[in-house]
Amino acid sequence: MSELQDLTALIRANTPLIVVETPDETRVVQLFRQTLGQVWRAMYRWTITEGLRRIDMDREDEPVGPPDASAVLRAIQQADQRGVYLLLDFDPYLGYAGTQRQVRDLIERRHCQPHVMVLVGAKVELPEELEPLAVRFRPSLPDANALLKMLREEAVAYAQENGGRRVETDDAAVQQILRNLAGLSLTDARRIGRQLIYADGALGANDLPQLAKLKFELLNRSGHLHYEYDTAKMADVAGAARLKRWIEQRRVVFTAAEPPAGLEPPKGVLLLGVQGCGKSMLAKATAAGFGVPLLRLDFGSLYDKYHGETEKNLREALASAEQLAPCVLWIDEVEKGLASGGEDGGVSRRVLGHLLTWMAERNRQAGSKQVFIVATANQVHELPAELLRKGRFDEIFFVDLPNPDTRVELLRLHLARRKFNPDDFALPALAAASNGFSGAEIEQAIVSGLYAAHAEGRALDTDLLMQEIRNTRPLSVLMAEQVETLREWARERTVPAD
Repeated sequence: MSELQDLTALIRANTPLIVVETPDETRVVQLFRQTLGQVWRAMYRWTITEGLRRIDMDREDEPVGPPDASAVLRAIQQADQRGVYLLLDFDPYLGYAGTQRQVRDLIERRHCQPHVMVLVGAKVELPEELEPLAVRFRPSLPDANALLKMLREEAVAYAQENGGRRVETDDAAVQQILRNLAGLSLTDARRIGRQLIYADGALGANDLPQLAKLKFELLNRSGHLHYEYDTAKMADVAGAARLKRWIEQRRVVFTAAEPPAGLEPPKGVLLLGVQGCGKSMLAKATAAGFGVPLLRLDFGSLYDKYHGETEKNLREALASAEQLAPCVLWIDEVEKGLASGGEDGGVSRRVLGHLLTWMAERNRQAGSKQVFIVATANQVHELPAELLRKGRFDEIFFVDLPNPDTRVELLRLHLARRKFNPDDFALPALAAASNGFSGAEIEQAIVSGLYAAHAEGRALDTDLLMQEIRNTRPLSVLMAEQVETLREWARERTVPAD
């Protein structure tokens, strides 16, 4: 059934109390007026500023009722014909016992017609006594046609304000913009569309990054997600050739409006590995490889001392990620938020259960939002078995210590980033000397070499870098047993990233 049919059915059934939560107040009023074509009722709209107005005629009448909340409920009770009453922003007045009693009398049809009361607001919180008596109706979000119509309206408005100057459009970019606006209310989508148009009088591919930022700022009201503005390019990451190829093979399918027949959009990957070997950089590069925004979920911010709040925070964060789709959701050091144990009263187990349920339901639902998960972990033995079983992620990659070729590539990248010519250094010799170093440790050796060169008043050269490398004890030496145990565990259980 369509939302119009659903709403008509509720009115025909004389549902006494309907709750509609939406920022699109005008659209809801129009939707109710459309029901008049299928079921006739006297229809009224009430606001505290205008009072009660009849709106089922060709034009709205003058106020027929008072703006006072208690008085308008009395007017509804005394009405001699049944009607539909849209009460806008009415729920704050339900905090009074007398007002609650009046509403209950209307719901229970005490000395009144079988009216339909509709509470409309951006957020409608009912007293506990009234919540079981209400039916909540959720209007559908605008489809692509409605969003395109909105963009055209804003383009016309821009032309009128700018001496007839037409908005320049790129059809392919407009289609991508429409896809990114999906999931927003018409009011929110209009606000973003207007900003994009008025910024430069055009709608093109260069508007997509700004659209993603505006959408994130709008939807991430909980603050549990972080928008990563600086994502790395795949070319900025040394090694990981197998993972890069894996991402490239799935890029078109993930970003397609409809995946090819027989193929499902990729779900996500789990990146295990030695600390400092580039898992975070690969998470950022994955988003760049897909060409979508990167969101980071901070498990630490989810936890709350009150019962049930942590799970609620996770639900809100995942819902926000779905609304920002297509995107990559990066869960950094996932073991810290999902590690098994009973010290937290079972909170981590409930969080794990909700995350796994969301992952499973998202994969099964047709037309589910495209959220690609990249989870990173250092301590594999702290991860719950439920997360590691086949099917949770598309693949589990292991990011190992860099091999000689990757170490050369790392030295080249970090030297070039600091405006040095890598060919001026003996890279193979430096790579051989840094055997067992992680990418982070190689970068730190270059930083230490720069400090040493500055202190001695000389230019950075191979000898200084070699000296810093020899003075460094990498993690693979300091914690040799733990690192080797991790590498041994991953050898037969995971796919090498490189």
